[in-house]
Amino acid sequence: MQREKVIAYASRQLKVYERNYTTYDLELGSVAFALKIWRHYLYETRYTMFTDHKSLQHILDQKDLNMRQRRWLELLSDYDCNICYHPGKADVMADALSRKERDVPLRVRALVMTISLDLP
Repeated sequence: MQREKVIAYASRQLKVYERNYTTYDLELGSVAFALKIWRHYLYETRYTMFTDHKSLQHILDQKDLNMRQRRWLELLSDYDCNICYHPGKADVMADALSRKERDVPLRVRALVMTISLDLP
């Protein structure tokens, strides 16, 4: 946040194999994704990353990590980052973007056309 305002959002679709990840892995993967996207802005800069997943605050204190989590944690250790919890209910703007209604295209099942030769 710049002056307490969000300056960017990022999203991507999950890969097929990522659909089997636990919630914890998905949240940690999203942190790694954000670091990879904005690395040129974040490298050698002190910043705070907000997440709605409370257990990510304590990621550095975890003892039992799988190889994927260790790899992402190694990436995280390259940056001067502070991870803070931000309740999901308070994130109104991101909710509005993710829950935006999409217009459903109109489907025509039958079309009736009348042709008349009575031209004025």
